[in-house]
Order: sequence, then C-alpha cells, then structure tokens
Amino acid sequence: MNRIALPDFPWDSLAEVKATAQAHPGGVVDLSIGTPVDPVPDGIREALASVSEIPGYPTTHGIPALREAARGALSRRHGVDGIEPDAVLPTIGSKEAVAWLPRLLGFGPGDVVVIPELAYPTYEVGVLLAGASILRSDGLTALGPQKPAMIWLNSPSNPTGQVLPVEHLRKVVEWARERDVVVVSDECYLALGWESDPLSILHPDVCDGRADGLIAVHSLSKSANLASYRAGFLTGDPRLIKQLLEVRKHAGMIVPRPVQEAMVAALTDDEALRTQRERYARRRLVLRKALLDNGFRIDHSEAGLYLWATRDEDAAATVRWLAGRGILVAPGTFYGPKGGKHVRVALTATDERVDAAVERLTQ
Repeated sequence: MNRIALPDFPWDSLAEVKATAQAHPGGVVDLSIGTPVDPVPDGIREALASVSEIPGYPTTHGIPALREAARGALSRRHGVDGIEPDAVLPTIGSKEAVAWLPRLLGFGPGDVVVIPELAYPTYEVGVLLAGASILRSDGLTALGPQKPAMIWLNSPSNPTGQVLPVEHLRKVVEWARERDVVVVSDECYLALGWESDPLSILHPDVCDGRADGLIAVHSLSKSANLASYRAGFLTGDPRLIKQLLEVRKHAGMIVPRPVQEAMVAALTDDEALRTQRERYARRRLVLRKALLDNGFRIDHSEAGLYLWATRDEDAAATVRWLAGRGILVAPGTFYGPKGGKHVRVALTATDERVDAAVERLTQ
C-alpha cells in the first residue's frame, strides 16, 4: 500500500520556543495561531440549542434557510448577487474543504495545482492528498505553456494580509476560462478589510456576473467566532457545486443540523460582525504600532487577521527574540520558502493579552 507523504504539522515545531514564552513571569501571549478567543454571540448559541432535539440525519446540502442566509450575506456584505440557491454547499469548517477540494474535484496524478507562493499550509496538503503536483506561483507568466487543473487564490491572504486588486483577479479569471481551468478563491477573511476593501472572485467587477469555473470558500470561524462549530461553505459554479455535493453525500461529509441553524444566525447578524471587526481593529492598531516602534516593518497586512512583520533577519531568530519576551508567533517559513524573514502575528488574543504583548515590546 502506498502511503501519502505529508509534511510535519508546522506548529508542532514550536514546542521549544513555546516553552520559552510560557516561562515568562507574566505568562505567554500566544499570537501564533488564529484561533478565536471572543465569545460566541448569544443569538448564535440560542440557534444552536433551538434544534438540539432533532434526531434525524441532517441534509448534506444544508437546509434551505442556510443557503438563503449565505446568499443574503454575500449580497449585503460583499456585493455578490445572482448566486443560485443550489450553488451553496455547507462544509465542516473551511479547512476540510481546502484539504479535500482537489481530490473531490477529480484531480490527481498528472494534474498541476497552482497555490500562492506564500500560502496556508493546507493548500499543499490538499494537493498531496490528491496525488497531484504543486506549483507555487503568484502570477500567470510563471506557468508558461502548461495548463494547470486548478488555481488557488487567497485574498485577503493568510499569512500576509495582502489584498489582490480587481485587475489581477479579472486577469486570472479570464485566463482560466479560456483554458477551462478551475479557480478556487479562499475568502475566509473577506469581511476583515482594514486599509483595503477585498473583493470576492464572484463579485461582478471580477467575473462579469458569471460563476462558471469558479468556487469561493467561506468560513465563519473568524468573523463569527465559530471555529469550534466547524462552520463554512462553498459557493460558485452550480455544476462544480453539484459535483462536490454528490461526492460529499457518499462520504458523509455533513454539517450537523444544530450547526446549520447556528450558521443561519451568524450569516444574518451583521451587528455581531461589526462588533467583532471593532475588536480586531483595536488589537491590530496597538500591536502594529508596538511592532513598528520596535524596529519591525509591516508588509502588506491591509486586511485579515494577521500582521506580516519582519526585522530583515532569519524568521527563527525573530521568533526566539519574541519568545524571550513571552510572545509566541509563527515563522514565515510555515507558509513557503519566501517567508524566511517574516513572522505572522495573529490578532486573535484577548485585549488583556494583546495589551500585555504591547507592554513587553514597549519595555
């Protein structure tokens, strides 16, 4: 039996520096993983409990109210209209969707999947699980004459917070459509624009109101603090969504019914989203200033949940320097070879812990 060779889980390698940070007299400020720390809004928790008595299997396609709520949120929050009701598919968080999309779309040995040069590690894992080949590239010219099976986009980016301009998105969509290449856009941070307004690949300015060949990946983990609920969804080309739905039915990849109800509440509560954005904006402001005041440079980071910071030294040295002050961050090398001199600083810590980090940097 052939075993799939996967890379080591990156965060496991932080054990030593994590121990250093934990030894700080004031305790660790963990800014290494983007896990939510703020409370789940009451309306979402009530929605989760409201259907807890239902004993039957949930539907893989999601209840109609969930698909309508997703369509409504895309329209109100992101200017995306015209999504067909059947072209929304809930997923068990977004990570499993990212990991399994190449394989569920039928790609495998002999196929090439393009991922960003600096990318969420699960993009690479998903390509490996499918048995396809990886090409890291942020532009089309590097592809030369070859035709990939699929292209991953990520705007706002994890880890860099970079927002791709509409001209770039349009160019990728047009190029891919001419060659029958699937484009998948990870838009999990789309609601968290700070210095720039990110656009969905399904925005009419990008795709001319046509979803063919396009899939957008969305998550409620960060915008609604639902990481523990595992709540995400896919939308886009009805043909591709139908293909994914059929496979997911067979595989039992189903979002639990109470979570579906909670997703409806999250997707309709724009006030809760506004409140959460304000929390992140405040943390971003004070952390960014503290890093800049201590000799760091912040690159990109105009959106999303992270600051992409550098002191123009080896990333491991920066991680150790911060760990000595009780602050744990992720080295840029987790995200690709081009991250060797950067660290990713997450905004997902409580106000008290963020203030502690700022105080330590100031001292």
